[in-house]
Amino acid sequence: MPPVFYSFFVPALFVWLWSTGFIGGKFGLPYAEPFTLLLIRMLLTLIPLGILAVAMKSRWPGWRGAGHLAVTGVLVHGFYLGGVFYAIDQGMPAGVVSLIVGLQPLVTALAAVVFLREPVSGRQWAGLGLGLLGVALVLVEKLGTPSTDAGIPPLTLVWALLALVGISLGTVYQKRFGTGVDLVAGTMIQYAAAATVFGIGAFTLETRDVQWTLQFQLALGWLVFGLSVSAILILMWLIRRGAASQVASLFYLVPPVTALEAFLLFDERLGPVAILGGLVAITGVGLVTARPKAARAS
Repeated sequence: MPPVFYSFFVPALFVWLWSTGFIGGKFGLPYAEPFTLLLIRMLLTLIPLGILAVAMKSRWPGWRGAGHLAVTGVLVHGFYLGGVFYAIDQGMPAGVVSLIVGLQPLVTALAAVVFLREPVSGRQWAGLGLGLLGVALVLVEKLGTPSTDAGIPPLTLVWALLALVGISLGTVYQKRFGTGVDLVAGTMIQYAAAATVFGIGAFTLETRDVQWTLQFQLALGWLVFGLSVSAILILMWLIRRGAASQVASLFYLVPPVTALEAFLLFDERLGPVAILGGLVAITGVGLVTARPKAARAS
């Protein structure tokens, strides 16, 4: 494959797929409680991944490697998805959730410096700052609406912060302990661990009632095949190939793309400030992910 495929098209595909998770959640949550929906999603996802594992003759890790993968699964899938879905379900506007989770690249970069001793240049720090500014500009209109001025319940905020911490630490942990594992087998172990978390949540906190409407089935199908299979395999592949802080910077593009999808699907119009924010975020991601000339030459 040409280098442009790895440097542009694969990351762009990941950003688009990841952004649709908020849309899929919005379509599915009216018909099932968060942990119940996520438990069904994880269990269904294990089926196509199991078929892939057999067809591709995946190599399974030992018990120690499986333990590291389980930790990654609890963080990246259990904490992140559970936090996001519960925050939205309990009334936090999707824009506010997206803004909080949008801090993930900065948190990941800090964690990578502390735990991985991963170098981050001044140019990359500037890019992370621009990305954060871009996310804020994209969502400033939503944050300024009366509905968000009413205040956010502390417990709901905790769910959103749990998602932020989970995806940030999970990205760093995966880079440190999970880069040499078969992608399909590793992802299956991660999902099994996350399904355990969601199962405990569903059976202790929820009624587990599900309305199997057509909208719910379509949303669930997309969450399984578009997100849990395609997007996560791409994410694990990107983490394996790049620095944790560089991969994390892609998440800055998710709020602008999600805003565009909301405009197309729900007629939520983008103002000039939001458009400017999208351009600023893209510039920030470019600064973080661009490799120095010396590195390219080598």
